[in-house]
Parts: sequence; C-alpha cells; structure tokens
Amino acid sequence: MLFQSSLIDTPLGPMVAVADENVLHLLEFADRLRKGLAAVPGETSPLLSIAQELRHYFAGQLQEFTTPVSPLGTPFQKRVWEELQKIPYGETRSYAMIAAAIGRPTAFRAVAQANGANQLAIVIPCHRVINTSGALGGYNGGIARKQWLLQRECKAALHGRF
Repeated sequence: MLFQSSLIDTPLGPMVAVADENVLHLLEFADRLRKGLAAVPGETSPLLSIAQELRHYFAGQLQEFTTPVSPLGTPFQKRVWEELQKIPYGETRSYAMIAAAIGRPTAFRAVAQANGANQLAIVIPCHRVINTSGALGGYNGGIARKQWLLQRECKAALHGRF
C-alpha cells in the first residue's frame, strides 16, 4: 500500500498528513511528529479533504470532521479514540470520565496513554480531555496548542457560531 503525505499550514504551525487513496492515517504537528508511516509527497482524496476541513475548522466554520480515517492502534486505543470522537465541540471530558464511558472506570491512566498515542490530532479530539481537577493535563502538540484549541472551541460554541 502506498502512503502519501502533505504538509498543511495552520495557525498553530504546519501539520503533516499521511493517507492512502481511501483514508487518513496520520495528522500531527510537524514539530511534534513521532515515528510515523513511510510516505512519499503527494495528493489523495483524504489529503485534499483534510486540508480543506482544517481550513474551515480554524476559520470557526467546522466542528465535526468527515474525512475518512483509519487510526492505527490496539483495540483498547481504538475504543478510547471512538469515545473521544463523542466529545462535543466546545466541551471537555476527564480521563476518568472517558474510562467510565468505555466500561473501564479504573483505567484512567491507560486512557491517558491511549489519548497520548492518538496520531490524528484535532480530528480525534484528544485535546478535549483534561484532568479531573480541571488542569489541562498533557498534549502531544504542546500545552500552549491545547489551551488555544480549547479556548477557540469554547468561545465559538458560546457565541453560537454553529
């Protein structure tokens, strides 16, 4: 299978997107890129779609992504990521709340690890997960980006932009 990649400029810095002809597999901030998929530069339908959706998201015109994705992870990670996608735009959940929602109430640390393993930043909104205390917790894109994303989403939701 041939993976293709593109660099997408965003207000928070460039992001690297990797997809095949059908689905997006990776979306991360370029300066925080972890080991990823081997890919060649190119354009596929999912790469074009996510670039357009990110433009709309950052312009405050999109709150739910429709680009098809295929996250690479364990069954537990995928279950956590499915739950993350249920967090409404402009809202947050704690790691403990996510653990309870997937039927594993004591697995909040494992949920935090799965959250950190997410390779589809923003699309799978791991930035919407915070500590039970209300502290931001971690974010692979950096705490400043997490804070920016949460403030932007909360402000847009409060002002009824959607």
